[in-house]
Amino acid sequence: MPIVLIVDDSLLLRMNIANIVKSGGYEILEASSGAGALEILTHTRPDCMCLDLLMPDMEGYNVLEAMGERVKEIPVIVLTADIQTSTRDKCLGLGAARILNKPPKKEMLLETIKELISQKEK
Repeated sequence: MPIVLIVDDSLLLRMNIANIVKSGGYEILEASSGAGALEILTHTRPDCMCLDLLMPDMEGYNVLEAMGERVKEIPVIVLTADIQTSTRDKCLGLGAARILNKPPKKEMLLETIKELISQKEK
């Protein structure tokens, strides 16, 4: 079963996203911080990651930078309420595979996860 890592400092949003992802038949891992996500990545290789941009300890940008080459191996979906083109461009420039508006729509999130995991398996 594919594994999706959900990274968000908001417990409520993490729970909502986790419920959506579970309903698609995926196993989930959760981190409440960027540092927590990087710790998980030291010993686990999820098939996809949903990453919040604005977190107090380490922003999503910093997580993408710290992932380095691993960002090519683990497709990252950035979830943000920021709709600025500059934000989208920066995320994509750091290796994010997709950017979705927060809160994500169930169908869109599941479709994006499925697409990214199937691309990765080719």
